[in-house]
Amino acid sequence: MQANALTMQADALTMQADALTMQADALVLQGIAKFNSLQIDEMLY
Repeated sequence: MQANALTMQADALTMQADALTMQADALVLQGIAKFNSLQIDEMLY
């Protein structure tokens, strides 16, 4: 039973790490989008 709880804890930590990775990816994508829109603005004006 205890081993099962440890496995569940490890799974939860893995999921948290995955969520952090996804957040980081989202921030990177946001940064790229902002950079791209700035470049487009420069091209238009």
